[in-house]
Amino acid sequence: MLLSRYQHSLIEAGCDEAGRGCLAGPVFAAAVILPNDFTHPILNDSKQITEKLRYQLRDEIELKAVAFAVARVDNNEIDKINILNASFLAMHRAIHQLTTIPEFIIVDGNRFNKYNNIPHKCIVKGDSKFFSIAAASILAKTYRDDYMNTIALEYPEYDWLSNKGYPTIKHRQAVIKLGHTPYHRLTFRVKDTQLKIF
Repeated sequence: MLLSRYQHSLIEAGCDEAGRGCLAGPVFAAAVILPNDFTHPILNDSKQITEKLRYQLRDEIELKAVAFAVARVDNNEIDKINILNASFLAMHRAIHQLTTIPEFIIVDGNRFNKYNNIPHKCIVKGDSKFFSIAAASILAKTYRDDYMNTIALEYPEYDWLSNKGYPTIKHRQAVIKLGHTPYHRLTFRVKDTQLKIF
């Protein structure tokens, strides 16, 4: 069972990102502040939930959250500052957009750059431990999927409707055959020596 809060004295926001390991598209991040007593029977890490359910949960999260925000860092910025820093920047942008200012931040993962001197706690697999991080993972994932579905119409050969920019064999083959699109991260390696198709 997930927990509603990491601490109980400060306004707490949960943060997570989506799209860190992709070859194409932005990295998205979300920040969510939930009511203190929030609980939910099925809300969990977005990777553990079906696509249909993720979108149902997104509506519910947005309805019940005290505040939420979603932000992104595009592929050109990722190439300039690297994906780790881009993930932190996307989270900072999301936190900055919150209509309620958090006093404490919990982040999925083991690293984070401090935001405006607000205290924070990094939690490995936090999206399966705390509702606010799970909610952030749902928002980041669904908004990123929406974005990738839109740009997939421009470049159908790369199969983004299915892979959402992740390095599937079909996606890698398309990059090697057709080259990069304006949405690709040029600093990411396309070829994998473990794949015998090349």
